Amino acid sequence: MRTATTVEASGGDWGEQADFVVEAEKLGLDICWVAEAWGSDAPSALGYYAARTSRILLGSGIIQVGTRTPVAVAQAAITLSNLSGGRFLLGLGASGPQVMEGLHGVPYARPLARIRETVDIVRSALHGEKISYAGNEFQIPLPGGDAVPMRLSTRALHPIPLYLATLSPAMLRLTGEIADGWLGTSFVPEGAADAYFAHLDEGLARSGRTRTDLDICQGAEVAFAADEQALTAMVAARKKELAFSLGGMGSKSTNFYNRAYSRQGWAEVAAGVRERWQAGDRDGAAAMISDEMVLATTLIGTEPMVRDRLRVWRDAGVTTVRLYPAGDTLDARLDTLGRAIDIVRDIEPVATDATT
Repeated sequence: MRTATTVEASGGDWGEQADFVVEAEKLGLDICWVAEAWGSDAPSALGYYAARTSRILLGSGIIQVGTRTPVAVAQAAITLSNLSGGRFLLGLGASGPQVMEGLHGVPYARPLARIRETVDIVRSALHGEKISYAGNEFQIPLPGGDAVPMRLSTRALHPIPLYLATLSPAMLRLTGEIADGWLGTSFVPEGAADAYFAHLDEGLARSGRTRTDLDICQGAEVAFAADEQALTAMVAARKKELAFSLGGMGSKSTNFYNRAYSRQGWAEVAAGVRERWQAGDRDGAAAMISDEMVLATTLIGTEPMVRDRLRVWRDAGVTTVRLYPAGDTLDARLDTLGRAIDIVRDIEPVATDATT
């Protein structure tokens, strides 16, 4: 497995966040994804991190489709790839109705079509083609005027792998069909075959590909407990965070995280947590989260527990593990990240010479 992490550029001290990325590269981390959410934009921070690093891959995790035109996305991707010497990964996602409509004022309708058409247009621009597209969501050039198709004056000097952040079955099928990688979340390896992989594999089959053609990038918090007592405290502290994902993310009618956990065996709990959270009973919602749920959806525990869970993730099909290191200080987060990277390296099977 490769190792990755995700940072949100506006999530704290700017200088410290950049130092984290620089030091993570020194630890041997393979990829750093930069989130956008409802904070800072991803491309600006990625350009800065590209200037501060030399080896690590840098990805937009994610650029929200609909907040920029497809060609603007392609322009940012080419710029970041070229200035980083080919170290850029383009991660796209549909976000959700609350962010798109509540913050950006952009309709969330037909996200599947919007993602597919955006990818078509982005790839056309990356290939240096004249952009002429007649879709349901995008028409380029805009009909009714005198404009003619154009191509960008800049060229991508390196391949730009395209990842999609998706959760619903239809979006997962699209990911398998058209993407180079999947940015997943809400991952429980024991329930992933039916909840995720069956849909990804269906999409892969549509395009004549197999699982080896898709980077499975999954993430979770990683934290090391010194003993069982410390672990108990860790688990308790994270129940409200999981309750927020199940009950507070998205809009009142749409919560993709809740649906994902429901498909992995926790439908009754997910429904109850959402009902209590929406009613304002945050403590009651958190109380419904079991220790088992926290441990199943994170990489926290004693070091042997984390090691065992990382093996489970690897064996489930994860090819890039996205680590969110716990810690109250920069040094603590880097220490946690370094320990996790060492474990991932240690559990990787040793390649053997086929001729021996």
